[in-house]
Amino acid sequence: MATTYKTFLNNDVTTTRTLLHEAIPITGSIVSGTYADANIKTYTADLFEGVYDYPYLSSSANHIFDITCGYSAASALSGAANGDGITSAQDIKNKINMYNEMAKVLSGYDVTGAIQPFDQDGNIAAGGAKLKEIYVLNFARLLTKDEIKKQTFSLQMGTGSQYSTALTASIKTISDYGATNEYRVNSPAGEYGILYTASAAVEGTGVGLLYYQAGVAILTASIFDLSEMDTAGNLVAAELSGSSITDNANAFRHRFENVSFNNTTELNSTIYFCRVNHNEFNYSANPTYLSQSQIVVKQQTTDAPVSFITTVGMYSADNELLAVAKLSEPLKKDPNNELILRVRLDY
Repeated sequence: MATTYKTFLNNDVTTTRTLLHEAIPITGSIVSGTYADANIKTYTADLFEGVYDYPYLSSSANHIFDITCGYSAASALSGAANGDGITSAQDIKNKINMYNEMAKVLSGYDVTGAIQPFDQDGNIAAGGAKLKEIYVLNFARLLTKDEIKKQTFSLQMGTGSQYSTALTASIKTISDYGATNEYRVNSPAGEYGILYTASAAVEGTGVGLLYYQAGVAILTASIFDLSEMDTAGNLVAAELSGSSITDNANAFRHRFENVSFNNTTELNSTIYFCRVNHNEFNYSANPTYLSQSQIVVKQQTTDAPVSFITTVGMYSADNELLAVAKLSEPLKKDPNNELILRVRLDY
């Protein structure tokens, strides 16, 4: 326990923020093929489908993202007939509810209290084209950490006209081009960028939205306009209106080539500069420092006192020990030198 304390001054303490990034690649073979769909978890509620990096019943499996779809009540598909095994009314309700759920969390409400639909160019105030029929990729926090790094997202999808040749005939690369400086901040879920299929950001050509802190990618169904989404040859409109959300997720998975992005971990730090002046801490509080009232490290009485600093203790105003920092090696201290020890607390 320390017997001598020193108080920090205002210029002895500062704060910093460090962003750490990690590359995340997800190949299409994991999403559809490698484990014969044993890593794909479906739910009886038919609202989304979960994708794992290993058969999901395994204790080592990690959830990587969910796939779902939906459309706005203003979409022409909201009144279309349903041809699958569940009731038409329930299927339509599920898709509208899913769209509204994502929109109210990511896009928010307008001044009248109505849910704002997803905007193609992100400029909600200016109106413009809306994304009424969407597929959604909701990435797990395990992958995205605090957020997806801007302008690192790249998704490759097969958009060929034939389902069987979709991944060999026409691969589109979807990315948040130019998002480093052109992202939007008017979402209740944080910052988001526009997704494009071109090699650069071109106004009015967006095919989706990417919400960086939420880790959610919204894709317009129109990128598959002329594509057969299933083995029955149904185009995207027929698939969205005539099949369940699970069937749509399966169709989407089989057109998935790969996705990659860099995640971000925000590391906040408080840095304390512990300044040891020439006339401070030259004596040790260790009982072995003295022998018969003599300083054991002194050979002659005229020698200067000397100590070796090994530990920095951080105390409260009541002198209660809160944190301890250990030096990698002892530092010699005597009246002829001064030290500045930099202590960083990360949180």
